[in-house]
Amino acid sequence: MGTTGDLMELREDDIRAQYPAAEAMLTGFDHAPRLAKPVETARTERSAGLGTRRRFRSTTPGLAARSTARPDGVALLERIFSTDGDDPIASPLQATVARGLRRSLAVGLALAENYGAQTGLGELMKDNLEGRLERNRSPEFGELLSAASLIALFGFANHGAAQLAGSGTQEDAGIDADPTEILTDNPQLALRGVLWELDQLLVQHADDDNLAEVAETYLAALRDRVAARAANTPRLEPFHGASYRIEADDFEISGFTPSSARKSTTLTMSFKKPNEVVGNHIAKYQAMKLSKMLMAYDFERKLNPFAELGGFIFTFMGDGKPGTGKTTLIQMMAGMINDYCAHAGYAFRYQNLSTESIDSYQGKSAQNAKAFVNNVLDPHVIGFGTIDDIDQLAGKRGDRQSSAGQLEITAVLMESFAGANTVVRGNCTFGMFSNYPENVDDALRQRAGARFLVDGPQTREDYIDILHLLMGKNHDIPVGAHELFAAQEIKKAVAASYESHARPHEEGLMRVFERVHAEIGDLDTIAKLGTYLKGIQEADERFTGRAIKNITDAVKVRAMDFELPDEWMEDLDLFLRKDYATKSAMISELAQPITVEMVIQEINRYADSEFRYADKSDEVAIENAVREMGRMEEAKRRYLEGKG
Repeated sequence: MGTTGDLMELREDDIRAQYPAAEAMLTGFDHAPRLAKPVETARTERSAGLGTRRRFRSTTPGLAARSTARPDGVALLERIFSTDGDDPIASPLQATVARGLRRSLAVGLALAENYGAQTGLGELMKDNLEGRLERNRSPEFGELLSAASLIALFGFANHGAAQLAGSGTQEDAGIDADPTEILTDNPQLALRGVLWELDQLLVQHADDDNLAEVAETYLAALRDRVAARAANTPRLEPFHGASYRIEADDFEISGFTPSSARKSTTLTMSFKKPNEVVGNHIAKYQAMKLSKMLMAYDFERKLNPFAELGGFIFTFMGDGKPGTGKTTLIQMMAGMINDYCAHAGYAFRYQNLSTESIDSYQGKSAQNAKAFVNNVLDPHVIGFGTIDDIDQLAGKRGDRQSSAGQLEITAVLMESFAGANTVVRGNCTFGMFSNYPENVDDALRQRAGARFLVDGPQTREDYIDILHLLMGKNHDIPVGAHELFAAQEIKKAVAASYESHARPHEEGLMRVFERVHAEIGDLDTIAKLGTYLKGIQEADERFTGRAIKNITDAVKVRAMDFELPDEWMEDLDLFLRKDYATKSAMISELAQPITVEMVIQEINRYADSEFRYADKSDEVAIENAVREMGRMEEAKRRYLEGKG
């Protein structure tokens, strides 16, 4: 196999070699369903005594005589060509779907064959056919066949869903697809199982108007279902870490990560300019920096120099009281990234995971959350994903008030943000926002690498600025003795905000800081800083190694405490069109050394937020317990009165 950058080429010859097998599957085969329930028991003619279905003659040698009219058989080409009634000529859409399915089946089979060559499965299959397979290798043989089956299914579904996207006339098929007939005996049987299920779906829902949309809907659901199953299947490491390119289709496959069309999201939100965000100095500054960081992503290398050098924020949490500006911050950041991408010609995708994603159907909430994550992770776009009111969306484990759907979303987000297969390329970022972060699951909250305290306007100057901003221009009231927006000068305000964290803000953390400082003096060495961290852990057992990682990541962000110059965003040749190595060198030149002050400030910033969350969480728990005790006392009183 040749390579293109860090991609292996899936050769056209290898794909076309699978066309005869793909055509045979589409022409006709028998299949007795194991896991799914059939919806059609017999193929019926459209009118008595007259056969109206188009006959399909295969051009593949040996297939022309194969019967496709068996009542218990699957003839998918016949099904596709009959969606427009009695028209004897195939429509362009029918031809597109048929050819697309053949191409995608061949891709799936080629990927499975390539995997077999890599892992020795091909030799084991040969030994098995010849009756020479050693008994002690049977378990390995079975596991490799299962893995190859999932690879074939994913390759077929992933390629097919992306290639059919937008080929129809409708935006949505308006159906729910629930792939069930997923078999893993071998790749050929696996593909026949899902083709049987697709045939069942077409007979229920497809006509010549929505044929492509029904097929795409099923393939997208199959892709996601197989990817989820692959996470717990052994012997898939060679495919998880592989990336392939199909040159003729301009299509890339990266393990079990869903590929999609390189489309931007059309944003309808009201964007905000940075000067329209009053207060929230650190949050605003970090959001502005992060917007420019994303633009450093290199589409050829599929990597951002900031992700490699350190300082890239993959996940962050913005918390604050209601009305302090979280939505405004989202509007500002999305607007900046949208404008930068439009100028550079990059595809930008913004998505929000809302409470509509919670579904009562088992597994559907997880599927919705996974689709959200995968759409934002797409390495072909610059992505920004937001989860507003995450305390309502993601359930807290152990909380009886959390629904099954909420807990499914929590599990997906935890795995996606810091799981074994999480790859941070630096093309996207996820922001979690909440008015009540204490209600967010501890482990999920700690997967937020950065904390944006969205505290709104604080000073007298902030309140004057926001009043003037919101009043608009339809008045002639004088401003008075005040320099408008001088307090919002970002660098000056941020410096003051960072310096304020030289000492803790929360009372519980302040006690730890003062005790440790009294025992060992100034925190000016790694050993003393580590002693302080241990003291925090003794006061709050939730302060684990993940917290230390988040703090060190935040320190690295501070080392990159600069905004990429505006002119780099405006003149594409100055930075954005440079090669990866040049971008990396230019960024490295702007970096500054890490200082003790930075480390102390970031420890205090992070620990303050954890103590703040813990205090609120404990207080809420106590209030609930007191309320429950009061109810029990009242119930007991009424009970005794009733008996008396």
